[in-house]
Formats: sequence, C-alpha cells, structure tokens
Amino acid sequence: MADADEVVGEFERYLRFERDLSPHTVRAYLSDVRALLDHLGGRIDGLEISALREWLAEQHAEGKSRATLARRTACARTFTAFCHRQGRLPDDPGLLLGSAKAPRSLPAVLDQEQARTALDGSSTGEPKELRDQAILELLYATGVRVSELCALDVDDVDRDRHVIRVLGKGRKERTVPLGTPALRALDTWCVHGRPLWIKPGSGAALFLGVRGGRIDPGTVRRVVHGRLRDVEGAPDLGPHGLRHTAATHLLEGGADLRSVQELLGHASLNTTQIYTHVSIERLRTAYRQAHPRA
Repeated sequence: MADADEVVGEFERYLRFERDLSPHTVRAYLSDVRALLDHLGGRIDGLEISALREWLAEQHAEGKSRATLARRTACARTFTAFCHRQGRLPDDPGLLLGSAKAPRSLPAVLDQEQARTALDGSSTGEPKELRDQAILELLYATGVRVSELCALDVDDVDRDRHVIRVLGKGRKERTVPLGTPALRALDTWCVHGRPLWIKPGSGAALFLGVRGGRIDPGTVRRVVHGRLRDVEGAPDLGPHGLRHTAATHLLEGGADLRSVQELLGHASLNTTQIYTHVSIERLRTAYRQAHPRA
C-alpha cells in the first residue's frame, strides 16, 4: 500500500492547492479514493473501467444514495484523470465512466411572510441579539454561504455602495448587493455590539463569537435554527435554507436566472436552474393574462 499511500497524498495536495476545493470536499474525495483502492487491493494499475464499474455497482447494491453514487463517480473520474496525467496510468479509464446524476431537489424554503416574521424580531440591545439579527438579515439579503459569511471582515462591507465583497468557492471574489435593513443591522452590530466583544485576537472579523474570535459555521447554524423555531409554520432550516429562500424570493420577484447565478456565486447556470420551478406559477399567471388562446 506504500505506493497507493503516496498517490493518495499527491492527490490530496492536488485537490487542496491546485483545485482549491473546500476541506469538506477534500475529505469526502479522499475517503472515496481510499475505499476504491481498498476494493482494488491497493493496486493503482488495477484502475480499469471494469473495476470502476464493479466498485460502483457494489455501492449501488449496498443501497447508497444517488447523491453519494454521483459524488463517488465524480471522484473516480477525477482520480483516474490525475493518475493518467502523473504517468501512473497509460490511459484514463474514467473517460469511459458514465456520469451518475444526483437528484436535483430543492429543500424547503420560507415563504415571504415567514421570512418577514423571522427578521422582525424584537431586541433588547444585547450584543448577541444585535449580532444574530445582523447575521439573519445578511444571509437572507445576500444568499451567501455560511462559510462566506464567517470569513467576512469589517472592510468587506461597502456602506456607500450597499455591497459586500465575498470570497467564494475556488477563491473567486464577487460583489453582492444588500438592502437597507441588512446594512442597518450590520451598522447597529458594528457600533453597539462588536466593540464590546473585541479581544486582542479578534482581528478584522466582522462577526465574532462570545469569546471574541471569528464566528464559526456551527454557531451561525444555531442562530438560524433558534430564530426559525419561533416562526409558526416555518420549516426547520439552517443557513443554506436561507440561501435557497433568498434565491427563490428573488425569482418570485422577477429577477432573471443569470443575475441570481451571479449573486449566489454559482460557477454554472445549471446549478441555479434548480430554482426555476418556483416561477412556474408566475409563468402560468402571465400566460393566462397574455396569451390570446389561454
């Protein structure tokens, strides 16, 4: 297994430093690659199309979900392409591997009244309440990922232009607009809350934890779940649910798909198209009103 361990180490460095994938994706890919190599007895030269199909067929027989099979197929193709480029395989068997499609289902989202209720909470002025309100307003206003929100610094907020600068997947920077309620909540937190929590190690982090360090995704998830528990009829969503909600409400309000793609930081429009179902009823209404044979 020494040779296999060496290749896995090189593959990890490739994923981290050349592909710049998230730590979560890197962990998942490495786990999949190790499982594949275990299936092959640790033999890199055993990476043939028949072996890949056999491995995936076993996963299917074990009842693995379509999403898991899709990820493992993508991982296998990435790994065989990497090994071929490294000269460890004479050709790339992954090119012959069909692409498994993961189900493209959209999680539950808040309706507009539920979103309004969630964001209209009262506050006693305590720093935690000011921070939590700013987090909720920003997540809903911009649709940023929780990792992107946690990485924000104070200088990433441009109050004059009503935008924030976000560093997304693949270290791609984008500028995202935000409305007056979100900007007002941020200003209130920065003036009346954040200064009370600043510690020597706080740095420029926009959102802080109670000990003064940069806030972590787990804390943000607890903030969102906690607020939505108090909204009657609302689904139990996390930060990603607010991202879906923001995109859905934008489309319901008439935003075009390309604009939503840019706002969310999707590399492909195909990813954004999962939201198109939300505008079907609006499309039907427009059709009935406008088409002479409706």
